[in-house]
Amino acid sequence: MEKMNHAFEKMKMMVGMEVEEEEQRAAEEEESSLSFMDDLNRDCALTTKQRFYGFAICLSAGLTCTLLSMLVFFNPVKFGITFTLGNLMALGSTAFLIGPQRQVTMMLDPARIYATALYLASIIIALFCALYVRNKLLTLLAIILEFSGLIWYANLSYIPFARTMVSKVFMTCFDTEF
Repeated sequence: MEKMNHAFEKMKMMVGMEVEEEEQRAAEEEESSLSFMDDLNRDCALTTKQRFYGFAICLSAGLTCTLLSMLVFFNPVKFGITFTLGNLMALGSTAFLIGPQRQVTMMLDPARIYATALYLASIIIALFCALYVRNKLLTLLAIILEFSGLIWYANLSYIPFARTMVSKVFMTCFDTEF
């Protein structure tokens, strides 16, 4: 929209109409100060009721895909695609509740940046193995990695003290002295 206004102002200048420089300067400053996420949040203004509907629909579709993936468990390629699609929809559902900017900000928080990176990388690896490599063993390993990333991202990075508790459990279980 801003580009169209800028082009319209240029057309006015070419035709000989006067263009107020202050308006042009203010528009350029405003355009440069807005980031992608600000534009996205401004365009995604939903009412509370719409947010809950979007969340419920997206989460239901995600859970349905994840549960339906169990029907094709013995075909790892189909399983990988439906399971990953379900995870993506469930992850996207939370953006309806808290907004896309806050979702991305929370995902990139220093406390959970590694969990987010592992989870998103495992989703990409699972889709790559399922769609392009089409190797059942690699797809199954990628799905295990994706499920591990999902557990780490969804549970251990959002629940207070969950990482500390799991670390202590693993240290207790695997602490062996030879």
